[in-house]
Amino acid sequence: MSIKQTSTTAYFVFLLLFSFCLQAQQTQTDSYTQYELLAPDTQSFRIVYDVSGTTSGAKYYWNTLRKGSEHKVNKVWDLFSGKTLVWEIVDGKTAAQNGLARASEDTDYLQVTLARPISNNGQARIRIDKTYKDPASYFSEDNTIVFSRSLGIKRNSIILPSGYELTHCNYPSQVQLTADARIKVSFLNRGAQAVPLTIKATKLTSKIELPQEESYVPTNGSGRDASKARLGWQFNERAFQNRDIVYFLQQPETHSFLLYHDYTETRLGMDRYINVVRPGSKASKPSAIILDTGEELKVETLKGEAISKRGITINSEITPETEVVAIWYDPLKEGETKRLRITETYTDANRYMVYKNQLVWDRSFGRNRNTVVLPSGWFLTTSSIPAIISQNEDGLTTLRFVNDRPDLIDVYIKAQRKN
Repeated sequence: MSIKQTSTTAYFVFLLLFSFCLQAQQTQTDSYTQYELLAPDTQSFRIVYDVSGTTSGAKYYWNTLRKGSEHKVNKVWDLFSGKTLVWEIVDGKTAAQNGLARASEDTDYLQVTLARPISNNGQARIRIDKTYKDPASYFSEDNTIVFSRSLGIKRNSIILPSGYELTHCNYPSQVQLTADARIKVSFLNRGAQAVPLTIKATKLTSKIELPQEESYVPTNGSGRDASKARLGWQFNERAFQNRDIVYFLQQPETHSFLLYHDYTETRLGMDRYINVVRPGSKASKPSAIILDTGEELKVETLKGEAISKRGITINSEITPETEVVAIWYDPLKEGETKRLRITETYTDANRYMVYKNQLVWDRSFGRNRNTVVLPSGWFLTTSSIPAIISQNEDGLTTLRFVNDRPDLIDVYIKAQRKN
């Protein structure tokens, strides 16, 4: 074999190994964890963990089992189909052999066999139900129970044992009652670091009462008399909400921005997603896929009478100017959910423009997680709402907004052109 042939062979071997390493790096998104504190004397808690694997082509998902805890896996299932998945606990060496890059040899992993390989730019959504016994994280001090744990996942909730009142929580959190009258604490982590959470609770001598008549009231101000208390009002847990939206701003002279938003449908029999276009905006080039499978969906843009003729109803009067984007899919069966990604281009001259040589973006966000990417050639000068700011892989300024409140945020952004 010549030197040239040897070099060529070595080069291709290097490319194969490099490609394998890239594919083996596990990636994920949209993680949510619920901790259910069991009886204090057990020092145990149940963990229900939702996560979406995003490594294209992956056949497995690995969940790291924390050192120092006794762990028991109860069940793992595929959220798309509702079917139970095959799993096993493996050591780091086995996980590495099966494709997990940088697996630690002295760590155990829950290795889940996915229902289907992850499609390109798709997701594999799974739910893991496990129980940990961890005296270092869950213990008693006199008459107080303490849950103290570093939580790296961005969306979390903790349910207290039955009959306990919350007395301390060191991270800004929502508090609400569960359907069985236990107290739930939930939060979104706005920052880049893990939250060193500490929760304390004490046993009540009285019974927690579950209100009998409650109804959800919109929090956008419509239909609400702000001079009166919201008696019986309840809200949806903000941390659990899993809608995510990304805006890619085009050059401001166009008044346009490409966006995609991810939405999970859980309602039995539902066969459509209806997006009502905001007044003053115009939607174009809509498309949609099911992230679980990569399937492309039928999409229609309808206006005025055409909306009613298709059997579509919305929560407002349909006028000749009303515009909706309708996305159709097979009706959900028992146990199924679908994760949709809807992509479209919006034009909105009223809220996105150039004013006195400055880019101006003025738009309200209702979702808990929103990301805005500035166009090429512009640098950020103003953001009215606190954001995590970074540069994406294309060197564009990216603002990530996390809204942990059950209301809208009015996002106002200004930028200037680079020389």
